[in-house]
Parts: sequence; structure tokens; C-alpha cells
Amino acid sequence: MPYAPTERADDVKGKRELRVQIKRIYDSRMRGDGLRILVDRLWPRGVSKDEAQLYRWAKELAPSTELRLWFNHDPKRWQQFGRRYQKELSQRTAQLEALRNLARRRPITLLYAARNRDENEAVILKRALEFR
Repeated sequence: MPYAPTERADDVKGKRELRVQIKRIYDSRMRGDGLRILVDRLWPRGVSKDEAQLYRWAKELAPSTELRLWFNHDPKRWQQFGRRYQKELSQRTAQLEALRNLARRRPITLLYAARNRDENEAVILKRALEFR
């Protein structure tokens, strides 16, 4: 089928590329953030709701309280945390699909409060969104 001018370049067989990025909620808002979605179960300290400028607070996609407390941002538990969190996410398919569909239509930024930029729930959630 020839390329039609009305098609988007990133549209492949009806599935658009996901536009998902992650950043700390304490980082400055940027023009390219798109829809800002907080993925922590707890509200981040020192950030007002006005400052956060959220599209949505997705508590239902955050790790469970039990998993969050067990992990406690211990680097030695990162791999196991990832496996456990992915298992939790596998039981939230409707919420994941809704977020995935949103990311196909508009850029989204998954926000988290953890200090570690490489080992936090947003990293795993982004992978789960992109995996399918």
C-alpha cells in the first residue's frame, strides 16, 4: 500500500509508536513533557499540586504498598523488585492498555520521586508499556 499523505510516519499497521519518557517530579517541567503522570503511590514531599502540573495521578499503576515497603530502594533488591512489580502490572492490563493508548496519541511523561534515576518504578512501567 503506497504512503498516503494523511498517514503518520510512525503509524505502522494502525499502531502508533509510543511516546513515553520518565523523569523525577522534582525536575523542571519542559515543553516536551506532554501529559505528566505521577506513578508513585504516595504524594512526593515538598511538591504542591499546582507545581506538579499533573494530567493524572496513576496510583493504581504504582507498586503495592507491601512491595514498595519491601523494596525500600535497596539496590540489592532491584532485580527481584522488577520481577515482582511486573507480576503486579500483569494483573492491571486494562489500566496499562489505557495508558498505552494515551501514549500512542500524545507524548506522556511518567513522574516519580525516587532519587535513583535508574532503579525506580517508572523505569519498569515504561518497559511494560513498550513491551506489548
